[in-house]
Amino acid sequence: MKQVEMQMHVVVIGGGVVGVTTAWELCRRGHQVTVLERHGVAGDETSKGNAAQRSYGVVYPWADPSMVFKALPWLVKQDGPLKLKVPPSLAAIQFMFTTLRYAWSPGLFGLNKRAMMRLGAHSRERYQKLEDELNLKFDGAHKGLLHLASTPEDLEVHRGTHRILNEMGVASRLLTPEQVYEAEPGMARTGPLYGALSYDTDGTGDCHLFTRALAKACEEKGVKFRYNVQVEQLTASSQNVEMVVLRNERGQTEALAADAFVISAGCWSPELVRPLGMKLPIYPIKGYSITVPLKDPAKAPASTIHDDNYKVVSTRLGDRLRATGFVELAGFNRDIPEARIATIRKSVESRYPGCADLDLAETWTGFRPMTPDGPAIIGRGPRRNLYLNTGHGTFGWTLAAASADVIAQVIDGEEPAVCLDAFRPGRYQE
Repeated sequence: MKQVEMQMHVVVIGGGVVGVTTAWELCRRGHQVTVLERHGVAGDETSKGNAAQRSYGVVYPWADPSMVFKALPWLVKQDGPLKLKVPPSLAAIQFMFTTLRYAWSPGLFGLNKRAMMRLGAHSRERYQKLEDELNLKFDGAHKGLLHLASTPEDLEVHRGTHRILNEMGVASRLLTPEQVYEAEPGMARTGPLYGALSYDTDGTGDCHLFTRALAKACEEKGVKFRYNVQVEQLTASSQNVEMVVLRNERGQTEALAADAFVISAGCWSPELVRPLGMKLPIYPIKGYSITVPLKDPAKAPASTIHDDNYKVVSTRLGDRLRATGFVELAGFNRDIPEARIATIRKSVESRYPGCADLDLAETWTGFRPMTPDGPAIIGRGPRRNLYLNTGHGTFGWTLAAASADVIAQVIDGEEPAVCLDAFRPGRYQE
């Protein structure tokens, strides 16, 4: 890493896992950093109750052509993983049609998938270095991920993915049902199960605990965190952003000047750059999770299990279980329908009966900042000193370490460690 010759004051807007890892990378490069967060603690929005998987090998674009014809049956199936609020909003309709356009663009899915996988591989390296450097307590591990095959057709899909992973140099194995049960002795043998694809080097961890622990480490290095502040607008000339206008913790309007600004505000990023002439088609894809103490650890997952039968991910977090599911287009609706939680419970009970008292489950819902094509938005924005590191969709926890590293390199004028063509912020205006 090249130490910068001139220290800058950089304001990072957003204190989730992406914003905090960005603050860490900028701080360690010698910059003065201020993080602005609307909640009272770091990581209290999308980072709080996510799937807890750092799925470096699983990353894929949202605009998947193979999913187009599965979407309609999923919408009408009671336990289907895709849900749409009825009647749908104009924003949801526009996002779905834009997704279809990208899904049907010849070759785009493959290019974007490989770009995301390269970023995922770099993220694994960055997390390992960060964990070696800091003693962060977040129930983290790198014991792999199993993507189950509930039908013969699912297993064939896994075979194709396995070939791509081999091409990319990502460690993976196709497992028979018996090998799955050997790797996961707590799993019930009642099926359905035709095998699994093992992502051997994928990781787990409580993203909320990690983000808060890293924020504390940042503060110890001099990063200033300002909580309970609402960013209202960026004040800019034709060339640069001059300052950010915010409503501070006392409800007063305040202007904060800096040398550079990074937007990592997730689903709330578009409203900040829209006045500067940039449209970011980020949509808040809603997901649900339960977190529950383990009752019988021997009956619980050893690491992360993607149950293809219910499209639910279950992850071991120390003495807890996190189970997550659903992709829902409902805007910023924070309701938690019992039917969603019931489906997640069904998945856990079918694969790991008796591992936890699900009546004690803590429920959560949150919004993943999804782009219609899939890759995150990483790079310079519509002003010379404005940068974006946002729109990671379901892979913010997975890709945060890498995207923080490369945006810091871009800010310092270095060649990024990973090609950012697929992630360029201006691609939606091209």
